[in-house]
Amino acid sequence: MYINRFLEKDLKKYLNKKEIVAVIGARQCGKTTLLKHIFKNLKNALFLDFEDRETLELFNHDIKSFIDLYVKKYNYLFIDEFQYATKGGKNLKYIYDNYKTKLIISGSSASALSIQSIKHLVGRIFVFNLYPFSFEEYLSYKEPAIYKDIYLKRKLTPQIIQKILPHFNEFCIFGGYPRIVLSKDKKEKQTVLRNIYNTYFLKEIKEILNLPDDYKLSKLIKALALQVGNIINYNELSDITGFKHNDLLEYMNILEKTFVCLRSTPYYTNKRTELVKAPKIFFLDNGFRNTVLKNFVPIKNRQDKGALYENFAASEIAKKGHELKYWRTKSKAEVDFVLEKESGIFPIEVKSGLKNPRFTKSFLSFLNKYKPEDALIVSEQISGRKNKVRFRPIFSISKQV
Repeated sequence: MYINRFLEKDLKKYLNKKEIVAVIGARQCGKTTLLKHIFKNLKNALFLDFEDRETLELFNHDIKSFIDLYVKKYNYLFIDEFQYATKGGKNLKYIYDNYKTKLIISGSSASALSIQSIKHLVGRIFVFNLYPFSFEEYLSYKEPAIYKDIYLKRKLTPQIIQKILPHFNEFCIFGGYPRIVLSKDKKEKQTVLRNIYNTYFLKEIKEILNLPDDYKLSKLIKALALQVGNIINYNELSDITGFKHNDLLEYMNILEKTFVCLRSTPYYTNKRTELVKAPKIFFLDNGFRNTVLKNFVPIKNRQDKGALYENFAASEIAKKGHELKYWRTKSKAEVDFVLEKESGIFPIEVKSGLKNPRFTKSFLSFLNKYKPEDALIVSEQISGRKNKVRFRPIFSISKQV
């Protein structure tokens, strides 16, 4: 079953441009489904999958025969699972430079695609990220009438907030992978998430990246899941995982490039200072994080409710294309997120239990120091405005940024 993805509209804008279109994202986040949906409405198009060994070997070792069979005759060529191609960028460049066929590729590892493909294709490729469902996409499927007629157009009343909150709570526990969104049974959701986690190790880590130390990596993922939203202590992580410092940095980078984790760096006006400070780490999907911890307890009974809310906010902000930053002073005043937008800096505070519009001392300190023109505080049910600060329900954060 196809569920509308917001990226589809952007991709269609580039179908008539010469440049190659690349869609990258986490395994099982819906890349194949999205591309096949676009493919079926095009004339004279072909869809290939590089998990088919015969097709892949022809591309890698006999590019001219590949072109005779799959390129010359078609206006559009889709190639799924492109990260398996060992000569991906070089061969794509040859096709691009010599033939008019529009190329659309997908891959599940940003690191593999970058190394093998994109470095050869500067000026010839547009790269798009497809993530697991945002909460807006999720709500548009679960409650289309509420989403179209109320969420997008009207002020969120207390009654509508109460209708949306159960969906938000479910999303916070099980996340937004498409197969999860389509599952109605909670046990099935847990089984699917375990499969996504196991497949990540079998496919991305072992088969594509061919990395050793997957046991250490699993310990690292669990350690990061337990300290979502906290500033990273590299020495502590090295002790827990057994990774030396440089290996630890490499594997944390891999977690980002394979769409498991998100990095939030400190916001300072002094950029040199910013670069040497430790980041925070979040997970792209709450469901993935919860399956690592084997914890699917409802959100109302969670001791880590605050971490789940902050991780949800980080994920939604990243899905909108913003770079994650946080602010923290030596006196430990802190603001969860600071976005650098064209209109200026935009601070965001996430609160799990705030019921009335009010500022924390840390947030007020940031407002007084940097004087932003706009600011946001999100919690479960708050709504209103004080001076330049908006107060909104947390589930609507992507609409606010």
